[in-house]
Amino acid sequence: MKVIVTGASGMVGHAVLIEAIESHDVSEIVLINRRTLAIDHPKIRELLHADFGDFGAIASHFEGVDACFHCMGVSSAGLDEAHYTHLTYDTSKALADVLMAHAPQCAMFYISGDGTNESSSTMWARVKGRTETMLLDAGFRDAYMYRAGAILPLKGVRSKTKLYQLMYDVMRPFFPLLKRIDSITTSVRLAQSMLYLAQHPIDKKVLYNPDINAVAKSLSL
Repeated sequence: MKVIVTGASGMVGHAVLIEAIESHDVSEIVLINRRTLAIDHPKIRELLHADFGDFGAIASHFEGVDACFHCMGVSSAGLDEAHYTHLTYDTSKALADVLMAHAPQCAMFYISGDGTNESSSTMWARVKGRTETMLLDAGFRDAYMYRAGAILPLKGVRSKTKLYQLMYDVMRPFFPLLKRIDSITTSVRLAQSMLYLAQHPIDKKVLYNPDINAVAKSLSL
C-alpha cells in the first residue's frame, strides 16, 4: 500500500508511522509536515508543506494512494469556533478534496475523539462532528472515524503535552493492567487496526476504543 500520514509529530500520528514502517503491506509512506521529522527510511517520502488550507502544490504525490491516516489535530483551548473550524474542518476538507481528485480509491481514516457529536453543545465536539460527516460523505472508497478515548503510548511514542506525558510516565508500571480494560486502547492497537481496515473493510464506520480493541483482538494484539 501507498499511504499518507498527517500529524506524524503527534502521539497518534507517530504511532501510525511506526506501524506503517514495520508493516510488510506498506510500500510507501508519504508524510505531510510543516517541519521535518528528519527520519531516514527507504519507505518514507516527507513533504514539507506550509499551507494546510491548500494541498494543490503537492497533489501529484497523492496519485495511487491507498489509505490516508489523517492524524493531524489542534487543541481547541483558547480558540473561538471560527478559528478552530478553520484549523480542523477547513484543513480536512482541503485534504479530502485533493485526495478525491487524485486518489478516489483511497480509504480515509480520521482521528476524532470520544465525545464528538455534531449536535453537541461543546464547541470542539461539534466542529469535529461536522468534519466527520464531511469525510464520510466525501465519496472515498472507505472511511473510518476514530473516536479514540484513553490511549496508552507504546514503542517509545510520547505525548507532545508535557502534563499528559508526565501522567503516562507515572502510570507506565500499571500499563499491563490498564490494557485489559476495554475502554482503554494502546497506540499499537489503534495503528494496527487502521492498517488492517485499510485492506479489510467492516460495516461500522465510527469506532470507539472497544471497537478498536475488537479489531486488534482479531489480529491477536
